[in-house]
Formats: sequence, C-alpha cells, structure tokens
Amino acid sequence: MNRGKNMIRLYWIALQSIWIKEIIRFSRIWVQTLLPPVITMSLYFVIFGSLMGSRIGNMAGVDYMQFIVPGLIMMAVITNAYANVASSFFNAKYQRNIEELLVAPVPTYIVIIGYIGGGVARGVITGVLVTGVSSFFVPLQIYSWSVLVLVLLLTAILFSLGGLLNAVFAKTFDDISLVPTFVLTPLTYLGGVFYSLSLLPPFWQDLSKLNPIVYMVSGFRYGFLGMTELSLPLTLTVLITFISVFYTLAWYLINRGQGLRS
Repeated sequence: MNRGKNMIRLYWIALQSIWIKEIIRFSRIWVQTLLPPVITMSLYFVIFGSLMGSRIGNMAGVDYMQFIVPGLIMMAVITNAYANVASSFFNAKYQRNIEELLVAPVPTYIVIIGYIGGGVARGVITGVLVTGVSSFFVPLQIYSWSVLVLVLLLTAILFSLGGLLNAVFAKTFDDISLVPTFVLTPLTYLGGVFYSLSLLPPFWQDLSKLNPIVYMVSGFRYGFLGMTELSLPLTLTVLITFISVFYTLAWYLINRGQGLRS
C-alpha cells in the first residue's frame, strides 16, 4: 500500500517537474514565444477585419469582424501548442536530455502528459492574449463558456500531440518546420477561418469536411457566437478520435524508443 502511494507521489513529482520546466522555458523567452502571435493576429484584425471587413459586410449573418475572431484565436492556439512541443521535445533529443527521462523510473504516459501540458499552457495563454487584443476591435460575446473551454483545451491537446509526433520523427531542425509549413498552415487557412463553408460549391464543402481544423474552428465559433455549420457532437467526436490516435501512436513510438535512442 505504501509502495503504491510512493509511486504515485514519484510520478506526480516527475509530472510537475516537466510541466514547470516547459512553462518556464517559453515564459523566459516570451518575446519570441508569446509576443509574435499577438502582433501577427493584431495585423490580421486590422487588415482583414477593420479594412476589408467593412467592404465584406456580414458573413453567415454576423459582422465579418465578429465572424473571424474565433478562427484567429484558434489559429494562434493551434500554431503555438504545436510549435512548443515540437521544438522542446526535439531540443531534448538533440541535446540528449531525453535519455534521462528514458532511463528514469517514469512511465511513458507521464512524459507525454508532461510535454503536452507545456504545449497546452502556451496555446491557452496565447489564446487569452489574442482574445484580449480582439476586444479592442470588436465587442466580445460568449454564447457558451463550457463549449468554448472544451474545444479550446481539446484542440490544444491535439496539436501538442501533433508537435510531439513531429519531434519524434524529426532528424534535423529543418524537419520541425516542414509539417507546419506544408501541412498545418494550408489546413488552417482552408479551415473556415476567413470564410463560411456555405459560400463554397457543394463539392468543395464536402472536401472541406475532410479537414479536421474545420471542425475545431466551427466548434470554437459556436462557443463565441452560438452559430455552427457543423454538428457540435461531430466536432467533439473528431477531436477525441484524433487525440486518441495521436496519443496511442506517440506512446508506442516513445515506449520503443523510435528515433530517441542512438
């Protein structure tokens, strides 16, 4: 009984240590990690919202500026959650720090949750900062806090896992930027951030539904505006399914030392 309690305490200390290390890591270089997405999203608000929004008018029955705010916040959360885990885990591989975790009496799921916690923290903090900036451009309204927080957390977890998988397979620093550049960025811009799916022809609407980011943006927009173009249960199902698949794959690869052991 005491041995079981000691193991739980040991695992909890290990998990806390990874969380604290990850949060301190991106907090110390906040000029590089937190400030750039805020500036970038501010430019989006000015260009697409204030300047172009007045010409576009309404989108899906709401002001264009209000329509794009949830998508821009989600974009910031996705890119920062992904980038944090991808860069941190790969640096641990490159500097051989990851070997200390591999030989420690800590299960693989603790390592995964630890790194994911750091990615979620950075993604959520960035999302809050971008939300604060957006309040200067448009009055914010929250339709459902529960949906908003749930979709935000699930999305941050999913892309933190995606960043972890990228880092596991990456062999050079260039490999870290390949997926965000050629996969993540196109999927995000085609994820309904700046437009309504109803504007697309039927074929392209169906094709867009193969993009998982479409569901995340739609669910997050529902939390803000109470409007969605896709079923909320379907959105949550897609998120949970991808999280389960990514977690299982990450656990398998790390557990067998794929790309981690020399």
